[in-house]
Amino acid sequence: METVIAEKKPEGSLSARRIASLGLQHVLVMYAGTVTVPLILASVMGLTGAETVTLVNACLLNSGLATLLQSVGVGRFGGRMPLIQGCSFIVLAPMAMIGQQYGITTVFGSAIACGLFTVVVAPLFSRLIRFFPPVVTGCVITIIGISLMPAAAIWIGGGDPDAPDFASPSNLLLGLATLVITLLFYCKMRGVIRNFSILAGMLAGTLIALFAGLTDFSAVGHAAWLGISMPFSFGLPTFSPVPVLVSCLAMIIVMTETTGNVLLIDKLMGRPTTPQRLADTIRADGLSTMVGGCLNSFPYNAFSQNAGLIMLTRITSRSVLAAAGLILVLLGLFPKLGALVSAIPRPVLGGVGVLMFGMTLAAGIQQLKEVSFKNDNNMLIVAVSISVGVIPMAFPALFTSLPSSLRLIFDSGIFMGGFTAVVLNSLLNTKKEDENV
Repeated sequence: METVIAEKKPEGSLSARRIASLGLQHVLVMYAGTVTVPLILASVMGLTGAETVTLVNACLLNSGLATLLQSVGVGRFGGRMPLIQGCSFIVLAPMAMIGQQYGITTVFGSAIACGLFTVVVAPLFSRLIRFFPPVVTGCVITIIGISLMPAAAIWIGGGDPDAPDFASPSNLLLGLATLVITLLFYCKMRGVIRNFSILAGMLAGTLIALFAGLTDFSAVGHAAWLGISMPFSFGLPTFSPVPVLVSCLAMIIVMTETTGNVLLIDKLMGRPTTPQRLADTIRADGLSTMVGGCLNSFPYNAFSQNAGLIMLTRITSRSVLAAAGLILVLLGLFPKLGALVSAIPRPVLGGVGVLMFGMTLAAGIQQLKEVSFKNDNNMLIVAVSISVGVIPMAFPALFTSLPSSLRLIFDSGIFMGGFTAVVLNSLLNTKKEDENV
């Protein structure tokens, strides 16, 4: 496998058609993940079909606006990096709890409050970057890659573990066929065509599913052409101390994951991460979350899976992600387009997901190659940190007896593993000769 350092394409060297196509790839990769959050929340809160559509449209619209903010930047908001934003899975459990106990207007009020909290603490949190030498960064990126694998497995099985046909042979074969076709495109093609291996794999997988009767596009015909989510469609937001506190705690974990994503993307671009760029990125997370609370949506963060796509295409142009942001806005405004994208079978997404998420894992391993393991302390840091980070994914039921506020922390493998790596590195590598720089 060639180096995972992404190719530095000048902004003006890509044609408009190529930018749009690459942007569409990024959207297809993250679409299922970001719409899952409003769908689950709508289900646990017992919302109607029309209300669910409102949440999904709002999620897509705000994902597009957030992606544009992150890639283009406005003042000190936005890291001006190739990042795509979506509804955060980290806050799914606390938001569901808030929605069930306090109502949906409190969910939106909590989102606005924790978004403001994120904006305020971003400069302070960004100064923690000095605690992320290569041994810590490598652990965090590796854990991010591992943490994405359960999503790929669920997609390959069909998307719904409770469905009677979950993990059926047809779903597994469809996921495998998609992965094989994607690998063939990536390994056998060169130049521009190789950059579209993910898109080609998804298109081929969807066609196979269509001919095999494993998907249909009837929902596209029933979807509305235009669906604008008006601000405060469910009423004015409600602010309550306990939900706000829980949401702010969740956003600390979001900021930790954002830090890992920024470290990864900067690594792919061959540049160091600066506190200012990290602070600007985190501020954008906060502002997007605040706007999301006003537009009937939820907290946002950068999606890690798209880093794998950047590693495959080796194109880090911000124009591509800006195009992805515009496509997401269109999907939020025109539900028929969203229905077309959602018809892509989950096993197809799982097939390409195995490759992309594995690339993220490989980036973490590559980072760890820069660490000197002649230092036994580094070996200990990697061993313990990655193990701690994997535990919540390997056996999620381990922390079920803890209070919900503590489960929020312990269930996040990225936070647990990253925190462990930072603490161990600070304790064990205190002398200058032991630093991993």
